[in-house]
Amino acid sequence: MRSPIPTHVNASEHLAAEIAEHAAVAARTCDSVAAEFARLVDACATALRSGHKLLLFGNGGAAAAAQHIATELVVRYNRESGHRRPMAAIALTTDTSALTAIGNDFGFDDLFARQIEALCRAGDVAIGISTSGNSENVIRGLQAARVAGAVTVGFAGDGGGRLAEHVDHRIFVPSTTTARIQEMHMVLGHALCALLERDADR
Repeated sequence: MRSPIPTHVNASEHLAAEIAEHAAVAARTCDSVAAEFARLVDACATALRSGHKLLLFGNGGAAAAAQHIATELVVRYNRESGHRRPMAAIALTTDTSALTAIGNDFGFDDLFARQIEALCRAGDVAIGISTSGNSENVIRGLQAARVAGAVTVGFAGDGGGRLAEHVDHRIFVPSTTTARIQEMHMVLGHALCALLERDADR
């Protein structure tokens, strides 16, 4: 049987501290990425209107974020949008046959680059998500996207890590705490979905 939470840990105080930190990071994020986020929305909307697609990828929690955002775009984000047209978005984290074959035959570092080489075309938007900004397979995916002529986007944490030099749009959360960075990536992803959906409804 698991031991109960130690009595010196106050769950309510811990929750309050987590929410306070979340709110502080959210405010800093809004201030630091607002202008770049607007440019990202324009780039994505332009790509989708022109018949291009968004490709999203990352590892672990970032993989979940990529899948979540892609699903919102293909299906719908707000029920109020009714039966708006689906938007072309693909998460490169879902095809287990491709993922395991690439990992086995080429190595984990080429997990996304190989798929980008196959699927990405000039005018598409490639969105790499990495809390540290240093995930080698995400960086290689973005490098391959640049070679293909795609618009490149990085969602990362404070400073962007190595990823910063490989992207056209830098959406970097001003925090070094993984949980807060991941939370902001989803807030930003949802905001992106809402604005692209609004554009699709016009």
